[in-house]
Amino acid sequence: MITSRARRSIVSLLLVACAGCAAPGTEPSVEPAKPAAPEPRPAAPAPSPPPPVRTAPTPSVAPSTAEEQLALGVQSYDDGEYKLAARQLQSALDAGLDSRRDQAKAHKYLAFMVCVSGREKPCRVQFHKALDADPGFELEPAEAGNPIWSAALRSVKAERAAKAKAKTKAKAK
Repeated sequence: MITSRARRSIVSLLLVACAGCAAPGTEPSVEPAKPAAPEPRPAAPAPSPPPPVRTAPTPSVAPSTAEEQLALGVQSYDDGEYKLAARQLQSALDAGLDSRRDQAKAHKYLAFMVCVSGREKPCRVQFHKALDADPGFELEPAEAGNPIWSAALRSVKAERAAKAKAKTKAKAK
């Protein structure tokens, strides 16, 4: 996987390499700017615009601190900075992510990190929390191929399904 730092380095090298791509002795063709036509003067003063209509202030669309921490956590994870990613993801959860899907996403990345470190119980706990936040939680197709965390998630889902079935069976009696 190419990190964002490596990607930036590659782009920088390509830009430097292409800077001298023009053939020597040739100048780029630039057409001279055409003079602008003078604007006609109005005969009478323009009417004043109507007074502004007062409306309710528009709500801010800037991401909340929790959402910013989630984005930073995912970026740190992608960059291989797992300790930093874990702190940022936990900070996002502690700050109160509004979206249940975002909560599940934060728990998913936390699960990934503990799963690959061989800590099965915390891995399962994080997947339980992801499913608590979003019962329809699924791994992305590229993530589902990982044998470590995909097996852990399947196991957690099977355990939850068995508990739900037992609970339904007990209610039926």
